[in-house]
Amino acid sequence: MTTGPETADVVIVGAGASGAATAWALSDHGLKIVCLEQGDWVDQSSSPSLDNGWEIALQTVFHPNPNIRAGARDYPVTDDATPIKPALFNAVGGGTIRWGGHFPRLHPSDFRVHTLDGVADDWPVSYPELEPYFDLNDRMMGVAGLAGDPANPPRATRPTGPLPLCPATRRIAAAFDSLGWHWWPSDAAIVSSNYGDGRKACNNCGPCGLGCPRKSRASTDITYWPAAIRGGVDLRTRCVVTALKAASSHQVGSVTYIDGDGQRQEISAGTVIVGCNGLGTSRLLLASASDRHRNGLANSSGQLGRNLMLHPTAIVTGVFADRLDSHRGPFATSLYSQQFYETDGSNDFIRGYQLQALRGQGPVGTALGGYMHRLPWGEAHHGRFMAEFGHSVSLTVTTEDLPEPVNRVELDRNRKDAWGLPAPKMTYRLGENTRRMLAHGSEKAREVMAAAGASEIIVNPLARQAGFHFLGTARMGNDPAVSVVNGDCVTHDIDNLMVVDGSVFPTSAAVNPTPTIQAVALRAADRLLHRLGISEGPRA
Repeated sequence: MTTGPETADVVIVGAGASGAATAWALSDHGLKIVCLEQGDWVDQSSSPSLDNGWEIALQTVFHPNPNIRAGARDYPVTDDATPIKPALFNAVGGGTIRWGGHFPRLHPSDFRVHTLDGVADDWPVSYPELEPYFDLNDRMMGVAGLAGDPANPPRATRPTGPLPLCPATRRIAAAFDSLGWHWWPSDAAIVSSNYGDGRKACNNCGPCGLGCPRKSRASTDITYWPAAIRGGVDLRTRCVVTALKAASSHQVGSVTYIDGDGQRQEISAGTVIVGCNGLGTSRLLLASASDRHRNGLANSSGQLGRNLMLHPTAIVTGVFADRLDSHRGPFATSLYSQQFYETDGSNDFIRGYQLQALRGQGPVGTALGGYMHRLPWGEAHHGRFMAEFGHSVSLTVTTEDLPEPVNRVELDRNRKDAWGLPAPKMTYRLGENTRRMLAHGSEKAREVMAAAGASEIIVNPLARQAGFHFLGTARMGNDPAVSVVNGDCVTHDIDNLMVVDGSVFPTSAAVNPTPTIQAVALRAADRLLHRLGISEGPRA
């Protein structure tokens, strides 16, 4: 007697920020839920941050670029046609294992850019619809912050108070004050006091991008996943999904994957939910082409893989005569300014950008150039090193990236990963609007550094290893002719296929997307439960 493939009510592909939030929201409702993750668990209790060689790990096994890191669970990315290189991490927790924890929300205006500014498209969901899911996500992740920011809507009190500023960032704050410009302590997915199950207050050690042995910095392996697993979700690691198989013109029937032992497996699903980021999701759906779907799954619009947005970023660094010990503390979560966030008719660009403080790097990072330039080798090296180490602080200029169809993700049929799947290929160019925004932001950041008393100001006009945010490649919209998913994150073409990661963003805004990705995913999970007749509304 032969048996058919395993069956599940829901199969989730990807255990990162969106997959974890979705799994938890669907758990504990009597559904059989299986999540397939290409990577594995990362033991943060033995993070490289505990070792003197932590900066070497940042340059090798924890490098953000998979082409440089080349880990056993990574896939290559063809990036010859983009000035901004990919940054992603395959593991339970996904990119939250490797991030700095900066945790801003999109503004209400970010959902209405076409109405307000005549560019791109409005979102089919609004800030008020997502607000309860933002609040829920803050509680689940554990957020530090301060209420009252005049640049953002009023919101619930953060679970913990704001992280402290250091001498360097206090100087930057004073410079913003002297210029009469907005600044506010960053919302951070890093708790400032003990929180939840064994999460200790941040001790300002610094190397957040390597994981956090104290569990101060949130990542979904320590926030959402323990609760999702208690709720019955079956999380399977080291499982490489190779394709989604269509059962009909409008239904996915099963998911095929290679398990950790190298065996090919298949699981049929009532609903398939993909959360592999804006690069991996396009790759999977394009690779799932069949006779029924020759251009890839859910791609009748031709928009799958198109409209890639990356948040192009400039970095302006001030070097100060006195020592500021700026390398101590979370590197990306001190303060930000949204003085230039909204469209201003006096500028030569549409939309805006955020200025965000970055603390200085460690000794190896400083010697290798950090956010600036490689220090000279030879007899001048030590003097220059002592002038910069602990003496610098930076401002990023994080720009809103408008969607352009020419910026895209495709399959590279000539390059395969370790499992025989085609690599994704990034094609990306900076738009003229973005170039103008970067130039404007760099000049404004220079003004801040001058007001702060920097003895030297160094401008990096474009951060190359900064492709952390893959957005827009399966964008949501009401019109199936120009979008891939609807406002509930269900694909227009396939009734039981959902996408819940940053792919669905119609526009990028000018802030880190993770809180919004997770809020969208939580809402999408609730909408699925409603369609299944189970429940509706954010969980307590």
